[in-house]
Amino acid sequence: ATIRVKARNLLTGANIERTFNSGLSVQDVRLDFHNVSYLYNDGEYYHFMDNETFEQPAIKAEMLGDDALYLKEGMEVKLTFYKEAPLDIEIPLSVELIVVEAETAIRGDTATGVSKKVITETGLEVQCPQFVKVGDTIRVNTETGEYVTRV
Repeated sequence: ATIRVKARNLLTGANIERTFNSGLSVQDVRLDFHNVSYLYNDGEYYHFMDNETFEQPAIKAEMLGDDALYLKEGMEVKLTFYKEAPLDIEIPLSVELIVVEAETAIRGDTATGVSKKVITETGLEVQCPQFVKVGDTIRVNTETGEYVTRV
């Protein structure tokens, strides 16, 4: 019997498809996990600082994808490394972001479930209840991108 596998090369990001015999064993890979703090973005890379060694690893913007919209300066996240190369980022389940732009609420529009679009300090667009305004801090679920509560 054979096993067909679709996988992603973690170093290059390329997708591959392979067929293996069912009795084949695979080699274990050692991954390292480091708690780091987000420092800044220079346009091409996101820079972090290891909380123990003070080294400053950088991750390409395309590797972060939409997770970049949840990063705030000083935020602690977990980076996964393979042979000292950063592979993945683990961000908190929810983050608190400041609203910098919000649609105006329409007076008297109180139908249930009415929401409006707001933009946070990181550029993230979130659907929020009508009462959320510019300057408010909101909690956002990082898995779904949805509004959780006003803080």
